[in-house]
Amino acid sequence: MSAPVNHSALTLKVLAECSVTKARACQLSLPHSVVDTPVFMPVGTQGSLKGITPEQLENSGCQIMLGNTYHLGSNPGAELFDKVGGLHKFMGWKRNLLTDSGGFQMVSLVALSEVTEEGVRFSNPYDAKDMLLTPEKSIEIQNSIGADIIMQLDDVVSSTISGPRVEEAMGRYRNNFARGLKINTMVRQMHRSAQEDKNSKSVCYYTGRVG
Repeated sequence: MSAPVNHSALTLKVLAECSVTKARACQLSLPHSVVDTPVFMPVGTQGSLKGITPEQLENSGCQIMLGNTYHLGSNPGAELFDKVGGLHKFMGWKRNLLTDSGGFQMVSLVALSEVTEEGVRFSNPYDAKDMLLTPEKSIEIQNSIGADIIMQLDDVVSSTISGPRVEEAMGRYRNNFARGLKINTMVRQMHRSAQEDKNSKSVCYYTGRVG
């Protein structure tokens, strides 16, 4: 069973390496626990695994699970996660979380999305409401979720596509990285300031309005 760790930085310890394939066995230390790699990561798209409780998942030896930024950002939404203290508390999960950026939905929901330099505009398949997912908004949602590993918004294209569209996606990926890194630094600074001054309403407001 993984022991909890108290630091917030990601560290990787290489335990063994194959001299032929260079495959490695490692220990990845994250804020909520240590992850032994390579690892199987179950997908809890909307913050849960169908037919199994978080306690059962933990007892199975699972060290990390994945949540979906687009779906969780749409419902129940970042505002709720801010109120309850993140997805860990919302679902009763004590171990690590990884969130994707929402970029995969550019493929899975291609008929309901439009990609621009600003971001991706989705039409919600359930209520038809529009959602503009920018690189900044993706990072904001993931910080509200409180994931141990977060991802920048990528521009996902089908594996059958080649040529200019792939080059466009690569360029947008680099730009999104810079935009995501900038906003993540700002959000983290605001969160630290808010924790130092619980009564600073302006700090909390700015955190929710960044981007």
